[in-house]
Amino acid sequence: MHSINKRHHSHAFDDGNPLAERNTRWAIVLTAITMVVEIIGGWTYNSMALLADGWHMSSHTLALGLSVLAYAAARRLAHNERFTFGTWKIEVMGGYTSAIFLIGIAGLMLFQSIERLLSPTPIHYNQAISIATVGLLVNLACAWLLKGNHHHGHEHGHGHKHDHGHQHHDLNQRAAFLHVMTDAATSVLAIVALFGGKLWGASWLDPVMGIVGAVLVTIWAIGLMRDTGRVLLDAEMDAPVVVEIREAIAEGPVEAIITDFHVWRVGTAKYACILSVAVHEDATADYFRGLLDVHEELVHVTVEVNKHPKELLSLAVA
Repeated sequence: MHSINKRHHSHAFDDGNPLAERNTRWAIVLTAITMVVEIIGGWTYNSMALLADGWHMSSHTLALGLSVLAYAAARRLAHNERFTFGTWKIEVMGGYTSAIFLIGIAGLMLFQSIERLLSPTPIHYNQAISIATVGLLVNLACAWLLKGNHHHGHEHGHGHKHDHGHQHHDLNQRAAFLHVMTDAATSVLAIVALFGGKLWGASWLDPVMGIVGAVLVTIWAIGLMRDTGRVLLDAEMDAPVVVEIREAIAEGPVEAIITDFHVWRVGTAKYACILSVAVHEDATADYFRGLLDVHEELVHVTVEVNKHPKELLSLAVA
């Protein structure tokens, strides 16, 4: 028999990511310093490429700041009872907003690249290459700070090892990581273009590489919007845990039909579910919760049990 006290639990399902938050703060400092250097360098050496990259980096500084604010808000409001299933989605929303920033950055890059292609300007190659190289090194350092890959696999208590084969990322951290990676990619393209212009006089390489970079940034941003949007809209019914829940109910000793079923994410690798089942014999909600106890990723389970004559269940199955 489950006690009433056991039913009471915190709705702060996600533990946050303090390390990612701290590293994002460091990335902001490094990015802001590099932004100032590139803007001053671009202005001083008449390099529109560097100046554009500096302003481009300023938008990333703003986006990284948004990520930190999302972490802080989620942590500060974690135990606020107004948030029914915790505040983790504030971080996801920060990632989605960052993806929108990336789309805007890609549009700006495309516009500036076409403008430079149509109206070329002289560039001080040596100084521009030096500053672009420093910018690349800073971006790689930030990317190292913000990297965060962790594979999610777990072993259930009934002796079956479930390796879901999918990864659960901190989507807010991933958004910050993508911002510095797009900066790094554009820095690489800029360096290639600057060397091409310096060695072979191919000044057209600079704007062309800018266009390529804009396309690359757009692809990354769309991928991030898709992943964060999926979480925000609770599009989780194709997650592996859904199949596992159906199998657990079907393989139980009590014959039951699932009549209503909802699963959504409430943390980085944590899910909640609402389950309505129809049975023809005595069974309690605690019985069905017990079937799902082996799935540690399920942190909030609500079960409704409705008893019907066996004949009606047979008709429903048919």
